[in-house]
Amino acid sequence: MTDHDRAFLVRLFEAAVKAADPALALAGHLPQRPKGRTLVIGAGKGAAQLARAFETAWTAAGNGPLEGMVITRYGYAEPCEMLEVVEAAHPVPDAAGEAATRRMLALLEGLTEDDLVVALITGGGSALLAAPPEGLSLEDEQALNTALLASGAPISAMNAIRKQVSAVKGGRLAAAAAPARVVSLIVSDVPGDDPAQVASGPTVPCGKGRAEALAALRSHDIRLPGRIRRFLDEAPEDAPNPSDPCFVRNEVHVIASAARSLEAAAALAEAEGVPAVILSDAMEGEAREVARVQAAMAREIRARNRPFPAPVLMLSGGETTVTLRGRGRGGRNTEFLLSLALAIEGCEDILALAADTDGIDGSEDNAGAFADGGTVAAMRAAGLDPAEALADNDAYTAFKAARAIFAPGPTGTNVNDFRAIWVK
Repeated sequence: MTDHDRAFLVRLFEAAVKAADPALALAGHLPQRPKGRTLVIGAGKGAAQLARAFETAWTAAGNGPLEGMVITRYGYAEPCEMLEVVEAAHPVPDAAGEAATRRMLALLEGLTEDDLVVALITGGGSALLAAPPEGLSLEDEQALNTALLASGAPISAMNAIRKQVSAVKGGRLAAAAAPARVVSLIVSDVPGDDPAQVASGPTVPCGKGRAEALAALRSHDIRLPGRIRRFLDEAPEDAPNPSDPCFVRNEVHVIASAARSLEAAAALAEAEGVPAVILSDAMEGEAREVARVQAAMAREIRARNRPFPAPVLMLSGGETTVTLRGRGRGGRNTEFLLSLALAIEGCEDILALAADTDGIDGSEDNAGAFADGGTVAAMRAAGLDPAEALADNDAYTAFKAARAIFAPGPTGTNVNDFRAIWVK
């Protein structure tokens, strides 16, 4: 892959991220100033940047003082003048996240009908909002997240379970703010952009209860520690229902999503003379299997000009999953790309970038990686067997050896996976 080709793929990624920029996303979504207090809460990997953008827009509109706090991942903080930004662990919660979440709940006490709560929610909030329900501990919530992350289950199934094992998820955070009005401004990182799924819906009730959580356990063969499973079986009540009167004045707005970001990348490609198609903004499934399907499409285009004529850029988003079988390093985007690289070996005119739009793929320091028909040969030349690396979930090590890591750093937003496959 030439430097020119790699730069083109990076520009596509940057266009997708820019389309989800908090300052742009907030335009037209500022709520009216209330008679009483304005309290801002929030959580997610893009929560600090969203808080800073909201604070700037609110002040520019002459809306008066703000108070409140948001929780973001370690290393993702941005300074705000009126709002507090707290860092905590992701993807497995820690004591800092639990302490911050308890403080957030305390801030919501004693509000009135004249007060406004603005909830800034982005992807990653499920881990950052750590508040185990009565009867369970932080260690239980950590064990739950670890089990879910290793299961390979889709995000909808994981969230169905998380919502029933929390003091804040599934609409409970908004219920705690009653009788104040809650306006949720959400940057979606979930397939389909259902706001009740982003960060497990702390301010957006979904009306589904323990039955859905138990069905998810059965469908995806998820094994939970005994204490958590007993809690699910015996919990006294489901998460709040949307029909509850405490939610009647609330508003929910999805202000940025994968769909808009992919459209921005496609527009840039077209402007640079590369025909583009968006396969889907809501792809789910095992990362390595989704990669094989898209690799087969790329090879079909290359050989027979179908289902799209070459040259063409195929874009997709959503949230794939990884079932942990090995002990290696890497997230779902690098795993996707390693599987793709193996499937396009020798096809030098197929190039690809897969990356997480928040800038971090899983728990490593990269957003993703680059690949083309020569990538697996480069890995072998560096002394690695790419097939063995895939079997061990060690895509990060393989791409680092091939000098194909993409590491732009935290982006300040999160609309999930970005995949670009260019058949030249």
